[in-house]
Amino acid sequence: MIVAVWILLALVVTGIILYVHHRLTDKEDEEPTVAQPAADHPEGCCGQHLVCEKESLLAGVSKDIVYYEDEELDAYRGMNPEDYTDEQVEQFRDVLYTLRPEEIGGWARSIQLRQIELPTAVRDELVMLAAEARETLNHANADA
Repeated sequence: MIVAVWILLALVVTGIILYVHHRLTDKEDEEPTVAQPAADHPEGCCGQHLVCEKESLLAGVSKDIVYYEDEELDAYRGMNPEDYTDEQVEQFRDVLYTLRPEEIGGWARSIQLRQIELPTAVRDELVMLAAEARETLNHANADA
């Protein structure tokens, strides 16, 4: 029993020392690192993180505004994402869920270039759909 207490005490002391060491050495690298968009990486986004998906969608690769039969969404230019009504959110969803997988990234860039803020829920759904679309397209390309 005494041996177990000494082992537990040694583990706690080691954990405290490692924590303090980590906190002290982490202060030197206090600048936050920002992930580069997939366009800046020759190998592309790994596809394992939603952050990669979001940044690659919003990287603004293309500067051309393309409409996806969604001209009515221009009425929401400059609107705060939290101020949308349920009906307005459904308008965004209707467009999003009618897109083909290969159109999702282009639509997201088009929305950004048109200075339209997506409703928060739709933005999250867009990121998830983009991840699924990328995975599907990668599998299709790997099988070909």
